[in-house]
Amino acid sequence: MQHQTLLAALATLSTSAFIGSPAAHAEQDLKPVVNAAGKTLEFDWPTIRVGTGEYDEGPTGVTVFHFQKRSLVAIDARGGGPGTVNSDYLRLGYEVPKLDAIVLSGGSWYGLESTTAVSTALKDDGLRDARWGNVALAVGSIIYDFGDRRLNEIYPDKKLAQAAFRAAKPGVFPLGAYGAGRMAKSGGYFNCNAHSGQGGAFKQIGELKIAAFTVVNAMGVITQRDGSIAACFRDPTWPKNISAFDLADGTPDSRKPGWTGNPLDEDKRANTTISLLVVNQKMSYAELNRLAVQVHTSMARGIQPFATEFDGDVLYAVSTGELEKKEGSAVTPVDIGVIASDVMWDAILSSVPEQPSAPKANPRLKLQASELDSYVGEYTFSEFAKIRFTTRDNKLFAQAAGARDTFAIKRDSAIELQPVNKNEFTVPSRYPLLVKFIAPGQVILNPGRWQQTGRRAND
Repeated sequence: MQHQTLLAALATLSTSAFIGSPAAHAEQDLKPVVNAAGKTLEFDWPTIRVGTGEYDEGPTGVTVFHFQKRSLVAIDARGGGPGTVNSDYLRLGYEVPKLDAIVLSGGSWYGLESTTAVSTALKDDGLRDARWGNVALAVGSIIYDFGDRRLNEIYPDKKLAQAAFRAAKPGVFPLGAYGAGRMAKSGGYFNCNAHSGQGGAFKQIGELKIAAFTVVNAMGVITQRDGSIAACFRDPTWPKNISAFDLADGTPDSRKPGWTGNPLDEDKRANTTISLLVVNQKMSYAELNRLAVQVHTSMARGIQPFATEFDGDVLYAVSTGELEKKEGSAVTPVDIGVIASDVMWDAILSSVPEQPSAPKANPRLKLQASELDSYVGEYTFSEFAKIRFTTRDNKLFAQAAGARDTFAIKRDSAIELQPVNKNEFTVPSRYPLLVKFIAPGQVILNPGRWQQTGRRAND
């Protein structure tokens, strides 16, 4: 009797868990986009292959670095909230090169699936097997790209990571909002909320090669070498030529309402910069570990503030070992650290994509009721994000109808949309918002690299 009761209870529990869990019926079935690129870094290093994969529906993505020759790697974690795979192994100090791949991913901890997926791809493709000493080693880290920056919870999964791995090629690295940096942002500490992405830089001195790659999703602002801010949706009350130093010097007042805008919310406290430094000169584990620390420390110049409690900053330092040390000709590890720190700053700056400009409403444009009525209805962006469009007095209004606000369109009241043209509307705000109706029953928020698409019920 007790056994039957237990079985019944377990059955009830299992059924309840299945029915009550959104994940039980929200499996991803999306098409990977591989190696999309606009501006790119091109570099001469055949043993490093790079592949990117993205889900436009997120948008979110993954970046895979595949080393054709097993390499030595060290790790330095600085942020207060890192998310990594196999990081403990990297701290053991073994001098034997074991690294096959490094995977950088969006999707927060769900995106860590990308790293293990690359390991199994190495095995499935016959590049590694299960023999002792030949097991694939992929390591990786993630950024948080959910929250109020997008209206869904799509994440980089096994299919996307393996597609990126298999599409990897040498010498090309997409810059900006691509791969793992597809939905990155920076400057949330000062409410800048600028779009960010992935950056890279390469330098060769004689036979010495140094490459730096980074995905900047930082709480701090990206800072130019002259101290100016590289990207920020600025508060209109700020002085025209305000610098990163000015913001830091004004803390905490520079973050208060009336000085910089709204205080931080939870989404703006989920930030990370994940980075990779590669040198071809052969180095010991101790030298490589110190190089990781030196370069990671230097990144505080290009991102201010850096490595806060709410950042998950991690840097991997890799030696491919192709360039043997020769007495009297090798560059010293300290010199490499100085050079690499400057290369990494270049990589940080190259991560900044072109920022969208605020759309300008046309106050002279008067739309007919029949034109506006074609937009009326409730549009779904995800299971928790919806917008209801209504009309009144020949004006179009929007109100969030799901479980969450949708950017400047809130749940508590309808807001009037200002017409830009017949099918585009805006909400005046510090942060640009464009509402574009592209087809009957279909609307896009912020068309372009960061767009969110909604569809009307019954269309």
